[in-house]
Amino acid sequence: MINVILADDHAVVRTGLKRLLDDYDDINVVAEAENGDDAYKLSLEFHPDVLILDMDMPHSSGLATLSRLIAREPSARILMFSSHPEVTFAVQAISAGAKGYILKSSSAEDMVFAIRQLSRGKSYLSPEVAQEIAIHKLSAHQNPIQSLTPREFEIFRLLAEGEEVESIAERLKIGHKTVANYQSSLKQKLNISTPIQLVRLALKHKVISLELALLPLVVLNFE
Repeated sequence: MINVILADDHAVVRTGLKRLLDDYDDINVVAEAENGDDAYKLSLEFHPDVLILDMDMPHSSGLATLSRLIAREPSARILMFSSHPEVTFAVQAISAGAKGYILKSSSAEDMVFAIRQLSRGKSYLSPEVAQEIAIHKLSAHQNPIQSLTPREFEIFRLLAEGEEVESIAERLKIGHKTVANYQSSLKQKLNISTPIQLVRLALKHKVISLELALLPLVVLNFE
């Protein structure tokens, strides 16, 4: 029996996924979480064979939760459940310790296959993402975002989305000064100095959508 925890902030998504998995005799959903903090606590309590973790959640994002769990339990089998087909997100998740990355647009068969793969100690990438990664590796075009650590990437993304330093510190459970230091190092590492450059870079590599880029708050966040 493969014991699974579902972590997604949308109850409808969790309910649908649980009903899907209940049809398989070898998969048992032992708990559900609606945010990153609950996912972290439940994982330490139940030690599931596979944790299905939404990439985007309130309070503590999926990537931040992933990093916390891997730091505590390096062998944790975490399947990132994401709406982002972009290479950058998948690469960051795998770099942070995820054993798999599956898109929310994937079929039920792909989800079950991914869970079984991870339970056996193997890895899994959605075919679309795997193909994009292969193309990216063959491309001569350089993506500076790939040089970021998972923590740097998370802070970069949140800044580009218009989050304030205080909000980022609270969300990632790190100090205000730590976020400010990361902010300064990002300027140097990415060779940017203004909020507009930050947003343009995030847009260019599809880290954020155009709607998020238009948030007026972003101008205040990268002084």
